[in-house]
Amino acid sequence: DDYVTSDIKASVDGFVKPNIRHFSILSAVNAVLLTAVYLFIVFQAYAGAITVGAIFIQVNAIMRFYGAIAGLIQQYSMFKVACEYFSLSIRYFALPETGNGGTRKIAVDRDAAYTFELCDVSFRYPGSDIPALEHVNLTIKKGEKLAVVGMNGAGKTTLIKLLCRFYQPNEGKITLNGVDISEYDNADYIRLFSVVFQDFELFSFPMDQNIAASEDVDIPRMEQNLKSAGLNDLVEELKGGYHVAIGKQTDEDGRDFSGGEKQKIAIARALYKDAPIVVLDEPTAALDPITEFEIYSKFNELVGEKACVFISHRLSSCRFCDRIAVFDGGRITQLGSHGELLAKKDGKYYELWNAQAKHYVGENAVE
Repeated sequence: DDYVTSDIKASVDGFVKPNIRHFSILSAVNAVLLTAVYLFIVFQAYAGAITVGAIFIQVNAIMRFYGAIAGLIQQYSMFKVACEYFSLSIRYFALPETGNGGTRKIAVDRDAAYTFELCDVSFRYPGSDIPALEHVNLTIKKGEKLAVVGMNGAGKTTLIKLLCRFYQPNEGKITLNGVDISEYDNADYIRLFSVVFQDFELFSFPMDQNIAASEDVDIPRMEQNLKSAGLNDLVEELKGGYHVAIGKQTDEDGRDFSGGEKQKIAIARALYKDAPIVVLDEPTAALDPITEFEIYSKFNELVGEKACVFISHRLSSCRFCDRIAVFDGGRITQLGSHGELLAKKDGKYYELWNAQAKHYVGENAVE
């Protein structure tokens, strides 16, 4: 009932109310025309001005005329509504392309020392007056595991979107090895990243093609990535039958995976790409605590010497990282290791840590 009620309310607010005037005009015209038709016929018949045959001819002609007028008004109303929705598409396609424009080439070298630096970066989303990020300064180096934590809306995912060039900063700049990232060729630049977003997507293709993002799949490498992502049982079950489709949208013999399995497949896909920079945005949100611990216990093995940016709401997972950046209100309020931040009892990290810890240990044992 709650779902249907909210859906109906959204339809009324978004469709009916904005167009109620057009539908009211249509209903009024219908009523007026019908009344006029029948009054006209009754008056002529009463006066003896028409025969029975003429009555049927006039009713047919007038009703067809009425139908044409009513149809015209209805089509106008629907056309008006369609234009309002289509205007959103026009505005969308009119938006400038993001991430393009650079021409500087960059080779993907897994042994290269890539260094990213955010220099006084500020950003607000289009149509918003509230900054999502404000004067952020941060350096990410090869081999460093950086955790990004904070409350919802603190700017964590926005940082990743800017780093991946989905948006351009409103102020400041982001550099790679001292060069503004906007100068790099976008196709080359995105090859540097293996990313698992919080709202990842798997496609209605075979599982092996989902992981490899290609029809050419290195099976032994893919199996190793699946095991690293915690899918040992699935590897044993399929026994090489990795061409099974994900879902049944395009193949009735496809397999419906659970939310946790899909998230592990997404992690395996990021590992398979083997890019020099790994970005994990809430990569274990759909996993149970035991599986999550198993993945984090071999976190260093998964990432190796690559640079890693890791976003999580579960602060226990941040203990595997070299540094932790605490975001609050679009700013970095704290930066340091787990031990350093936990020692500052007046800091945001200490507050968040204890807020989570009290659900697992007694109130008196939090510290």
